[in-house]
Amino acid sequence: MSRRWGTLTLCAALLLLATGCERPPSAAGFAVAYEEPDAAARDDARFLRERGIAEAAAAALNGYVDLPYRVTVLALSCGGEGSGYDPATRRIELCYEDLTEERELFEAAGRGPADEEAAAVMTETVYHEAGHALAAARGLRFDGDRAEEDAADRFAALMLIREGPDGERKLRIAAEAYDLTAAEPADPGPDEHAPPAARAAAHRCLLHGAAPQRHPDLAARTRGCAPAWPEARDAWTRDLAPLLK
Repeated sequence: MSRRWGTLTLCAALLLLATGCERPPSAAGFAVAYEEPDAAARDDARFLRERGIAEAAAAALNGYVDLPYRVTVLALSCGGEGSGYDPATRRIELCYEDLTEERELFEAAGRGPADEEAAAVMTETVYHEAGHALAAARGLRFDGDRAEEDAADRFAALMLIREGPDGERKLRIAAEAYDLTAAEPADPGPDEHAPPAARAAAHRCLLHGAAPQRHPDLAARTRGCAPAWPEARDAWTRDLAPLLK
């Protein structure tokens, strides 16, 4: 995906110091930067920075893998294009507007205020796009139109499950967000991802498989799902083996 890139703000570096999240010691690894938001996105940009959502995700990724080059998680106003990974610039584009959309999604379902829900979904988004970045770094090839998107979803689930109960909570929230999206009128435009209901089901499948004792209520909703948790975990562990710390 291509997009015009603006000038990065100096406060990106200052923020990393203020939040106690240091950049990797070398030029490699996941790092965070910010562009100035459009006027309508200023509150969401402030929320993203104050919560340190991208910084926390980048730190977790850097603690798990050793990238051979820098991938920047760039927060910016996207003009409705949505978050994504740009392999040409090695940038994860994290859209301020996505926070608004996720918050409104939950609040419309009676879950307001939905700051925690929006933050959880943004964390899942960073990990999903990081899955694309790591697939590119390893030169992975996927068979099928949605295979890489499905694999990126499984990587996001893997990273959240690695965080323990708090990450599992975020993964459940991300699944709920997909359920809520599935209940809305369908977007007629093309989408390389699986249908939202299928993405929700896949997250719940992996979550229950990884921690059934903490999520017994999901048992009836995850029978026969594939791939099972050990398969999904082992596939990514095998593919990332040269990069794992």
